[in-house]
Amino acid sequence: MWGRIHGWVRRNMPTRDSMEANRWLRPVSHRVLAPELWRFTRRSVPRGVALGMVTGIMIPVGQIALAAVLALPFRANVPTAALTTFLTNPVTTPPLWAFAYWVGRKILQLDATVPGQPITTHVANDSWLNWLWSEAGPALITGLVTITIVSAILGYLMSAVGWRMWIARKWRKRVQARRKVSIET
Repeated sequence: MWGRIHGWVRRNMPTRDSMEANRWLRPVSHRVLAPELWRFTRRSVPRGVALGMVTGIMIPVGQIALAAVLALPFRANVPTAALTTFLTNPVTTPPLWAFAYWVGRKILQLDATVPGQPITTHVANDSWLNWLWSEAGPALITGLVTITIVSAILGYLMSAVGWRMWIARKWRKRVQARRKVSIET
């Protein structure tokens, strides 16, 4: 399965040459195409994951472009930042927003009853707009910010740990191969 995903990413990832030939990127290509933004290193990949999480969750439209632009000042890996934004898509966004609303309600304690608060009735549209403005909006924004911060930190830590585990595995294989060669000779 990972081979298929890796193959799809390789086929669909824009190349340096295709980006250099893009007429919109030509004026800033020296900055956008800096090699350190495209190398997969132990520092740039976790930054890219965290940045992709932030833009993917908080920005509903234009996530990939914004992640790529924000990768420049943060020295994050551009492909990683762009690919991480795919975490939110038309299938995952509604459950994410519902969960964000629930988290926001818990943080803002909107479920708590206020003693002595009168129960009033409003016109249907007025109460819906009042609910949207006074409860749903703040709860959703609070939940999205909370989920964004937590997922960016977890994404950063998990990718940093995953990177170290991957490098350790490569070193173990290299040592085992050297031992095998030295035993055979």
